[in-house]
Amino acid sequence: MSVPVPERTRRPLRRQHRVEEDAAAAKHWPIRRWFALGASAVVVIMVLAVVFGTIAVLRINDARDRLYDQVSPALTAGKDVNSALLDQETGVRGFAIVPTPDFLAPYANGVEAQNRAFAQLYALLGPQASPAFGPADGAVRADVDELSRATQAWREQYAEPSIAAVRAGAAPVDPQRGRELFEDVRTASSGLVTDLAQVRAEARGQLDRAIRFLSVVGVVIAVIAVGFLVGASLAVRGAVLRPISRLAAQTRAVVAGNVGAQVVQAVGPREIVELGQDVEAMRAHIQREVDELQDANRRLDEQTTELERSNRDLEQFAYVASHDLQEPLRKVSSFCQLLQRRYGGQLDERADQYIGFAVDGAQRMQNLINDLLTFSRVGRTTAGFAAVPLTEAVQAAAGQLEAAREDVGGEVVVPDDLPTVHGDPGLLQQLLFNLIGNALKFRREGVPPVVRVEGALNDAGDWEIAVRDNGIGIEPEFADKIFVIFQRLHGRDVYAGTGIGLALAKKIAEFHGGRIWVDTDPRPEPGTVVRFTLPVAAQTPAGRAAPAPSAEKEPAQ
Repeated sequence: MSVPVPERTRRPLRRQHRVEEDAAAAKHWPIRRWFALGASAVVVIMVLAVVFGTIAVLRINDARDRLYDQVSPALTAGKDVNSALLDQETGVRGFAIVPTPDFLAPYANGVEAQNRAFAQLYALLGPQASPAFGPADGAVRADVDELSRATQAWREQYAEPSIAAVRAGAAPVDPQRGRELFEDVRTASSGLVTDLAQVRAEARGQLDRAIRFLSVVGVVIAVIAVGFLVGASLAVRGAVLRPISRLAAQTRAVVAGNVGAQVVQAVGPREIVELGQDVEAMRAHIQREVDELQDANRRLDEQTTELERSNRDLEQFAYVASHDLQEPLRKVSSFCQLLQRRYGGQLDERADQYIGFAVDGAQRMQNLINDLLTFSRVGRTTAGFAAVPLTEAVQAAAGQLEAAREDVGGEVVVPDDLPTVHGDPGLLQQLLFNLIGNALKFRREGVPPVVRVEGALNDAGDWEIAVRDNGIGIEPEFADKIFVIFQRLHGRDVYAGTGIGLALAKKIAEFHGGRIWVDTDPRPEPGTVVRFTLPVAAQTPAGRAAPAPSAEKEPAQ
């Protein structure tokens, strides 16, 4: 009985007010905009770091160049000038005391050293348009000029005349005058060294300030970077992770079965908001599906109840039919048989034929009612399921057909290695009884029937049982038709039967979770192969069950 299911109204996954939701989602920034903002901030921080770092490095380089390439060499040159002047003064005094060339050598060397030092000083000072020593450049230039003038005056007014006088054998120039002139030289040299020392202290301070500036820039950049990372992590956590966690929690609640819980996601980036809206649309769709399924299940329950009531009525009818219908048939059959025995041969030939028709019809009606009752009982319960050794079931079925086998001179080959399956012993014996009986009945004229039963595991992991015979065979186009109830390929005058045997076999195989079919693959020898499958069960010992109620009947196609 089919269950009518109303056709669902197809609705889109998104709710009807999707336009309003899209407008609400448009108010939220998308993730790419947040990413662009963060990337811009990173670029700005990097640019600032590069700019200020470059400025700090340039300041350090300028301060270092000024200190080590200009101021320190200038101070050294100033000290060299002072040493050279001292050598000159010592050489002049020594030559005045001992007028030998050896005592005049310090003077000559001092003059050369003085000239080199002055040349270095003027080279370091450079042009006046570009001061080399900053604000103190003018004072240093003045000190150098003053020292050069005082040195020139001492040499022209004292040193050179004294040397010339001593060489001429005369007395040197007045020593008092020489001391006064050299004192001016000392004063100018001391002033130069003092100013250069001050300039070097300022240059060192400039270098220290540049280094401190670089350190401050580095610390500030590090603090800004750390602050940006912390802020970015907090922003990601608040704007992305928390909305995702909230949406995931709501989604898990829906997955856990609370389909009625609405999924609301109104914060976070636009993609997360839209995802929440899509999840809510999907939840609403699932809710509709659940409601429809619950309604369908309710209708199915109602119809199942109705089917159960109808089945009970049918079962009651079957039992009533088995008694109330067979009782009149038995009477008709009995009295017809009495008429046949008592008055057979006393009436005309046609009367005897009519009485034979009546007896045969009553007997066939009884057989048909019994077969229908057996067919209706299959599948009512699985309480009788047990481990069934198929070898014993085949032997039992063959034993019930012993008389039919001897009449036709046939043979039933039963192997000893058939599997043990889980099922109803009586029904499985009935199944094998019908298949073996058909194999003995549909034999070829003049050829003794041989029936073989085989069993093995198939590729699907089920037991596959085959019943082979050397009979008349079945055309492939009729392979499915023979399993339909009351379907016959031959007339009753050729092969007796009710046409329920194979339909009953099919119902028993399907009741056990298997299937049954006719093997239509071409075979070199004539005959039919009927196969059926049974699920694999544990190999447990079990007792033999009694045969099914209709197992004593002749099988029918």
